[in-house]
Amino acid sequence: MKAQIIEKNGKPEWAIIPFNEYKKIREILEDSEDIRDITENMKAIEEKKEITIPGEVTFAIIDGKTPVRAWREYKKIKIKDLAKDIGISSSYLSQIEHKKRNPTIDTLKALAQALNVDIEMLI
Repeated sequence: MKAQIIEKNGKPEWAIIPFNEYKKIREILEDSEDIRDITENMKAIEEKKEITIPGEVTFAIIDGKTPVRAWREYKKIKIKDLAKDIGISSSYLSQIEHKKRNPTIDTLKALAQALNVDIEMLI
């Protein structure tokens, strides 16, 4: 790389470089920042300091499914089995999944535990 150095009081003050070289340097810096961010995020995930949501769950919710249904289907649990595990009827769980009834906090807690997710993931 060819740079023009401008001095002030006998010391380098400025370095002027071709614009294409500047763009390359910017890309390298941005890539290194991205790598650092990815590394930090992966460490946080491994240390369980960061909550992750699978894409399948996210897209199901975006498409209109309730979080309870999205997580249940992602984990491949039948509605009757989940209902039985937490002590409610399949019809009640179906109504929750289709937004026809709101679950109690105790039901939400039981669903979160059975689905092995934080309760916030179901709200």
